[in-house]
Amino acid sequence: MSLYLGSGSPPADAVPIFFATAESWTKVKSGLPAAAAAYANACAYEPAAGRILLVPTQTGELGGVLCGLEPETAQRRDPFLPGRLVGAVPPCIYRFANAPHEAALATLAWQLAAYRFDRYKKEKCKLPQLCPPPGVDVAKIARIAAAVALGRDLINTPANDLGPDGLEAAAVAVAAQFQASVSVLTGNALLAANFPLIHVVGRAAEQAPRLVDISWGDPAAPKVTLVGKGVCFDTGGLDIKSESAMQFMKKDMGGAATALALAQMIMSSDAPVRLKVLLPIVENAISGAAMRPGDVYSSRKGVSVEIGNTDAEGRLILADALAFADEETPDLLVDFATLTGAARVALGPDLPPFYTPDDAFAEEIATHAERVFDPVWRMPLWDPYDKLLDGKVADLSNVSSGPFAGSITAALFLRRFVERAKAWAHFDIYAWTPAEKPARPEGGEIQVARLIFDLIESRYADAARHNRRAARIGP
Repeated sequence: MSLYLGSGSPPADAVPIFFATAESWTKVKSGLPAAAAAYANACAYEPAAGRILLVPTQTGELGGVLCGLEPETAQRRDPFLPGRLVGAVPPCIYRFANAPHEAALATLAWQLAAYRFDRYKKEKCKLPQLCPPPGVDVAKIARIAAAVALGRDLINTPANDLGPDGLEAAAVAVAAQFQASVSVLTGNALLAANFPLIHVVGRAAEQAPRLVDISWGDPAAPKVTLVGKGVCFDTGGLDIKSESAMQFMKKDMGGAATALALAQMIMSSDAPVRLKVLLPIVENAISGAAMRPGDVYSSRKGVSVEIGNTDAEGRLILADALAFADEETPDLLVDFATLTGAARVALGPDLPPFYTPDDAFAEEIATHAERVFDPVWRMPLWDPYDKLLDGKVADLSNVSSGPFAGSITAALFLRRFVERAKAWAHFDIYAWTPAEKPARPEGGEIQVARLIFDLIESRYADAARHNRRAARIGP
């Protein structure tokens, strides 16, 4: 925890952090202690975005921190920019002398930036602490940050320590923490329960494929179902990946990590929903039991699927899980998957595309993405491309017949397995930060979860609170 949670006001020795923009700098500087203002002048400090300066007291001790923000006229401002402070200041206790406009996001940014994956390091880093500004829901920020840290830890853990057995154990632990029910189908039990695609993708690995099914909440509440791709390592199968493409494939279970992080947010907030989490978990390995290009397999839905490429395995395990989720006609069905390189080519690592046939739902997603600074971009389920998935000897191929629109055709493949859900969205995430950014350390990243949590709170929790107030007031 990098938030100082002592009772009452910040301690007297808490170091003040002064935020300034180009427009506010003159006013901010005039309010600084004389020694700090003189030092800033001597350093010719200007509050460029992200520029940080430690300023002394009259006696040479740390008297404050200056942090530049984007100009107020900037087209887009980064509310996570204060997270850059965590790695730039000594391990003291700090307070915001003049909180940024979005104080809650700045506080969350501090906590997210304090994340360290140090499981394999002997020396642990001592971190600065922040006294949260007044009016910020510290408990909520702590819950969100803890869930993100859980997901980041799972993604960052190498596959030798987090294979299918380990990911299952992590999911069961989250379920147990909130007294959720959990069941697991493993190995040939998948065939008996009609999950043939999950089975075939994972059967070549030393650790058996499985489907983790978590249920929590009031069965009468709105049904929210999360599906996360859990490929603990992806060699590509017989269509083996190159060395460079395989380097970060421990993160190919990022969809499952995202679903678990979001589930923890939902359950820890006691949201008024019936939550279901489905995690198809496999390793896409190579052995005599590996699926081959040209093989044909049935799916849970009864649609036959021709294997055009064994490296397009994520959509196969999602297809069975989505078909199962869809059978309950959930109010909200969301899946997360590190599915295609095409998504990264189109939008880069920081902006996940999402797909939904529902325009109103798409607008709702975009609104919450903007509100909590969890960016996404809608891409089209372009119907004319659907025929590119027609199989030559089966109902459907797992890859398109051409080299273009890979993320779109993957989403169209998944759409074939969703019919009854009242609202469905697919997120093609990257789950990785390739270079450190404010509040986003290099390595595993949880994308999309915060925005969906905010959406669920707004759609269900806020509505429930409104109904309770209306019931108390009466007609």
